[in-house]
Amino acid sequence: MHIYVDADACPVIRIVENIARKYNIETTLICDTNHMLTSDYSDVVTVSAGADAVDFKLVNLCTRDDIVVTQDYGVAAMALSKGAYAIHQSGKWYTTDNIDQMLMQRHITKCAKRASSKNHIKRHKKRSNEDNIHFAESFEKLVLLAQTKKG
Repeated sequence: MHIYVDADACPVIRIVENIARKYNIETTLICDTNHMLTSDYSDVVTVSAGADAVDFKLVNLCTRDDIVVTQDYGVAAMALSKGAYAIHQSGKWYTTDNIDQMLMQRHITKCAKRASSKNHIKRHKKRSNEDNIHFAESFEKLVLLAQTKKG
């Protein structure tokens, strides 16, 4: 098992690394040249800043039973199709049961935004400590599930 993180602007990198270290799981952070990262635990892979370059690299690297951390539904869908586990930075698990609905909702939302003559800027609420706690609990449960099913 290996953990891959879509690390461009990912707010949970340190949480992932702390849990990975606890269970001695190799971890790779993948970012583009606009988000240079360093880590004392994870391998860092930097790709060019092209459209979806990080996404393609992550999907090419992950294999069955790996864990992928991403907020991109498309990346999650491709990781699931390879037999990997996938989790959003909110702590929500992507599964074969929910990914189609999530992709469809994203498509509908994009279509609605294009059709609207008003383009409002959607402000995301600031990440709270409770958000981090929820992610950490959910991520650790996923790690334990993946280890149990693998071994």
